Amino acid sequence: MLILITYDVSTSTTEGRRRLRQVSKKCLDYGQRVQNSVFECILDQAQFRRLKYELEELIDGETDSLRFYNLGDKHKSKVEHIGTKCSYDPEGLLIL
Repeated sequence: MLILITYDVSTSTTEGRRRLRQVSKKCLDYGQRVQNSVFECILDQAQFRRLKYELEELIDGETDSLRFYNLGDKHKSKVEHIGTKCSYDPEGLLIL
């Protein structure tokens, strides 16, 4: 399933800037950055629960926020891209 993750981490303190880096790195472990604080991740239910838990452990619930959008398995008909930065196929072949 495709999960869209967005976050807003307060960076007014050194600790906040550290949390922002940690959240970004954790999201990169599971998916592809599509905008500054937006990631697309192809996950199964267990991976999604684990990532959600790991991100909840990183943020400060008083100053930061996370949003998870479950676009499901038929996400290709639900996502439209216009503008810069070429679109990619999250389920496509990855060549390193």
